[in-house]
Amino acid sequence: MTTGNPTPAEARTPRSWLREHSEIGVGAMLLLLGVLVLTDALTMDVGLTQRGPVGPRTVPVVVGTGLLLVAVLLTVDVLRGGRGEAEGGEDIDLSEPGDWRTVLLLAGVFLGNAVLIGPLGFPVSGALLFWGSAYALGSRHYDRDPLIAAGLSLLTFFVFDNLLGVPLPGGPLMEVL
Repeated sequence: MTTGNPTPAEARTPRSWLREHSEIGVGAMLLLLGVLVLTDALTMDVGLTQRGPVGPRTVPVVVGTGLLLVAVLLTVDVLRGGRGEAEGGEDIDLSEPGDWRTVLLLAGVFLGNAVLIGPLGFPVSGALLFWGSAYALGSRHYDRDPLIAAGLSLLTFFVFDNLLGVPLPGGPLMEVL
């Protein structure tokens, strides 16, 4: 017969156990993600894209295997009593509302880039993306920001297009460059 005060064994409900071991959910998510990445990588058709011993499957297989390993190690650590360390040092006041203006400006800049990359090409749409992101995040250097954005956009275009072999739309500027 119980006296009203639950013993430690009686106080352990499945819900309280899950609350104390919530990091297992992160492990489960990593496990599912790892299985998804590995399944996708191993069923990939690579007949035409294979160029030597390291093909397009290599990185996804390494990443998927790493995800599975981290999922297992995290779950074992949590079951052995390990706990995640609380965040410290963040200067965030959770009682303040979110900065929706910045979020909406950034969303608009990304959407604008997606719409303009076809007709204007990456150098122009990328410059607008970089400048718009800097503006949305608070930079107000109207003389410097567009120049940096244009430089970053051209550098990104040439690195991807020429060095990495990833074709990006050039747009009308490619006749000039």
